[in-house]
Amino acid sequence: MTGINRKELESNFNETVRVFNRKIECIFISYQRKDKEKAKKIADYLIRAGLDIYFDEYDEDLKIKYQITQPKRVTDALCKGINNSSHMLVIVSLTTLESKWVPFEIGYGYDKTDLAILTLKGIPKGSLPEYLRTAKVIRDIDDLNKKISLIKGIEREVLLERKEISSWKNVLNPIREVMDNMLLDNY
Repeated sequence: MTGINRKELESNFNETVRVFNRKIECIFISYQRKDKEKAKKIADYLIRAGLDIYFDEYDEDLKIKYQITQPKRVTDALCKGINNSSHMLVIVSLTTLESKWVPFEIGYGYDKTDLAILTLKGIPKGSLPEYLRTAKVIRDIDDLNKKISLIKGIEREVLLERKEISSWKNVLNPIREVMDNMLLDNY
């Protein structure tokens, strides 16, 4: 079973009730706007793995025009997304430190969600600010697959066999271009 972006459900009340009644974990994806395409690849990978996510792509209240003119509307939307999530995955790139919203999301969700930091390709070890080092750091594809296995409560080998996740060794892995590969890039 594939996961969904729960933001898409808000217009369909019956489907929303059905999904939330399944008690499936939901991952709020926090990222810097400049990294949207890379964050989308991670979001799609999580959905394919059978996890529900909250990814702001479909949230009208988070459009860039509101970030300047109606910041309260934006913070309310972010809080709603975080409050309806069990986990938060903060996607970190070299541009993340420029974000004004990512620190807010981390601060708001810190003790409301299971927080993890996912570093995109090329982020050197030891370069994360201290406030990001307080959470589990996902440095490569294998780490992400371990986290997915932990959230789902299903062994990684089973998820690989079902093709819900893809090995870091697989050259066709859909997130290979945005995340480091175990041993090859990181160690």
